[in-house]
Amino acid sequence: MTNFYSFTGTVTMISEFFTGQNGEGCTQLFTLENEEGLIVNFVVSPSTYFVDHEMVMVGDRVTGYYDGDLPAILIYPPQYQAIVMVKDNPDQNVKVDYFNNQLVSSDGQLLLHLSPYTQLLLTNGQRFSRYPGNRDLIVFYGASTRSIPAQTTPYRIIVLC
Repeated sequence: MTNFYSFTGTVTMISEFFTGQNGEGCTQLFTLENEEGLIVNFVVSPSTYFVDHEMVMVGDRVTGYYDGDLPAILIYPPQYQAIVMVKDNPDQNVKVDYFNNQLVSSDGQLLLHLSPYTQLLLTNGQRFSRYPGNRDLIVFYGASTRSIPAQTTPYRIIVLC
């Protein structure tokens, strides 16, 4: 179970991140700035999952998700290892979180109702054939109720194995 935290902002810079290893050019540093002027750097590695494999460029509005339980170096701006990056799309809602056996998110804010039309996929695009409960998920959904937790029937779920 990953304790996902997120930061949403506009990409102001993308630069190469030197790891000192033999993978030069494979890791990048994305600098994001939000409306309040707060800045966060995300280390984006080849294992970072980009939703829909979207190409992100300077000027795009994105949300970066990282493990809030991992230690972070004490620098400004803060720097986190990106697990998932989502390019904002006004036509879809996305939640990245751990969902329990009843498909309630770890923050208790979203309850999922599966339908026969809900796509269950792995990060490589292949079908996931098991029950998605008790896993880290990327959930794509439209409308939801105004209850707590909000209830929705997602149209796509990506399982983070």
